[in-house]
Amino acid sequence: MKSLVWTSLIAAFGAMVIMSSAQRPDRLHAEGDPYHSSIFRSAYGGLPDTVNSLFAGSGKCAGCHATDPNHYASIVGQTYPAVPMPGGWDVNVTDDWRSTLMANSAKDPFWQAKVSQEVAINPAHQLELEDKCTSCHAPLGHFAAHHDGQEFYSMAELLLDSLALDGVSCNACHQQSAENIGQQFSGLLNFVEDTLYGPYGGSKSEPLLYGLPMTTYVGYEPLFGQHSAESEVCAGCHSLITQTADLQGEATGADYIEQATYHEWLNSVYEPDLVDGESNALQQECQGCHMPQLDDPVIISSGYSFLEPRSPFGLHYLVGANTSMIRLMRDHIEELGLTASEAQFDSTLNRTLEMLQQQSVDMTFETAQLDPESGDVAVSVKLQNKAGHKFPSGYPARRVWLELEVADGLGNAIWQSGQLAEDGVNIVGADEGGIESFQPHHDVITESSQVQIYEFVIADVTGTPTNLLERAAITLKDNRLPPIGFRTDHPVYDTTLVVGANVEWDMEAGDFNRAESGAEGTGADVVHYAFPLPELSGCSNCSVTARLWYQAMPPRWVAPMFEVETDVIAEFESMYWDYAAPELVSEVTQNFVASSVGTIVGSDWKVYPNPSSDGRVFVETPEGFTGTVYEVFNASGQRVLAGPMNAEAARWTLSLPDARGVYVVHFHDKNGAQAIRRLVRD
Repeated sequence: MKSLVWTSLIAAFGAMVIMSSAQRPDRLHAEGDPYHSSIFRSAYGGLPDTVNSLFAGSGKCAGCHATDPNHYASIVGQTYPAVPMPGGWDVNVTDDWRSTLMANSAKDPFWQAKVSQEVAINPAHQLELEDKCTSCHAPLGHFAAHHDGQEFYSMAELLLDSLALDGVSCNACHQQSAENIGQQFSGLLNFVEDTLYGPYGGSKSEPLLYGLPMTTYVGYEPLFGQHSAESEVCAGCHSLITQTADLQGEATGADYIEQATYHEWLNSVYEPDLVDGESNALQQECQGCHMPQLDDPVIISSGYSFLEPRSPFGLHYLVGANTSMIRLMRDHIEELGLTASEAQFDSTLNRTLEMLQQQSVDMTFETAQLDPESGDVAVSVKLQNKAGHKFPSGYPARRVWLELEVADGLGNAIWQSGQLAEDGVNIVGADEGGIESFQPHHDVITESSQVQIYEFVIADVTGTPTNLLERAAITLKDNRLPPIGFRTDHPVYDTTLVVGANVEWDMEAGDFNRAESGAEGTGADVVHYAFPLPELSGCSNCSVTARLWYQAMPPRWVAPMFEVETDVIAEFESMYWDYAAPELVSEVTQNFVASSVGTIVGSDWKVYPNPSSDGRVFVETPEGFTGTVYEVFNASGQRVLAGPMNAEAARWTLSLPDARGVYVVHFHDKNGAQAIRRLVRD
């Protein structure tokens, strides 16, 4: 069982048990092939080949793990004995990694600007803030400094430190110790001094590890480490707890969970050591998506053609969903001092797009009905999370939203919710108020000004929304789509809370992460739209389009940062606006299905009178129902009433709220049937 302990332990550096490796064979490499040719040396491509007291730069690794000019290593489908494969698929880890956000984490201009903002707001905390932020974004500089006895590591030191600027490079993952891994977070990592761990050499059926080149040229011994291929190696940075400061910069003594991607994965069906769960075919580590495996054999080191190929081989793609920053980096290589080429960034961009658009969310229409006489519209859009964590996950700025567009028979849009503003970066009806206002989670949308946005909204000690991470004290909203298998009774639910959606409703109803039976863990949400469009009456070819958008750096989030005057922030702002636009995740379109007059969903449910002068309406259920619960939503999409209805009565009486206006009532039959009605109290 993987530990779920939330303890944050002090980072310690210890040695691991040493395993035997193979002796150096007589023939080091093919005849006439020098170990370091000029082609080999050029493979470094600006990567640092320096060392400090604890780490070596990625340039040291590139000598063996970049492109093999002799076409033996890093090529898929290699044989044993090896043969040159000049036309083969080159999967060398250096080139795949170097254009990722992990490789460029220390040079990320958004991150540098955010640190600058936090320090400018609380300058007395500069040492602590910069030290904490560099632990994950510049680990090779940060942890070497602490290893040498420094108390803090600064951004000024980072900018002069070639290994810090190497980002999350090879040693940041492969040099991690198994000690307390998966039990400490927020950039608290343990490293060993002279060992690199990998996924090979753990079985007697595998070829023995040949470690002599690594010990000779870079001073590390390669050993098998099971943890190197498990999600725990990601945990230290991908769950982040901060300490809250008030508006005067004084510590409150409270902690705040700013990011918990690792714990979101724990609270899912994908985690191999399920808590009170059953084994299933979906189980996999984080690496299963972010480092997809090839079963075909690959020789993993250049210069030694006698090596046996290894399988499986993990592609070092390491992509997520942030296409905006990849594009920004690709277009500003020289200004940012990056080592990857435009072509390499393009390859990472394409992989990121594929993950975002193919592996994140499935979107489908459950209902798309139009009353041809009245023009009443009823649409239900289902979003199914396919990621192994919440979507979106990670840094709290990120958001996903649903756009719905209704078009007439000529394709002209006549009703929209969630459409982009003319500037191409803001959401109409949602962003006008800036960061201090936000849309609630909507179960039913009745007005075009309502937008379903899946996001994380944090607030300071006064309850005011903020983007200052040190002031994070309260979660006002977290309705991000949970992963499949997500449960409110899971041991880590307290670190992965849902806020603002009806995930904990105890009436066994609702469709946020719940099936029709009431069982939770679907990893899905259904957004219902119900509104009148009389101009569509008689339309036989009207259509509805749903679009799902992802935005990594929303303007409403970065705007307060741009109000702070520092050179670092100004430099980022000069690049930002060309890359602020959202990315389209999915788009589906279909024509409406004609339904009977007065019906929103469920034609065999009768609800009358409508309008109601006194707020009292009668409900007649279809034959065979086994008990029903109801929800009443006002015109703002907020739930104002909910409760059970008499399972034995042929006709129920429902009282609407006292306020006059339009209400939407959502009925849930425990057999799985649903009905939605738009009612008016006049």
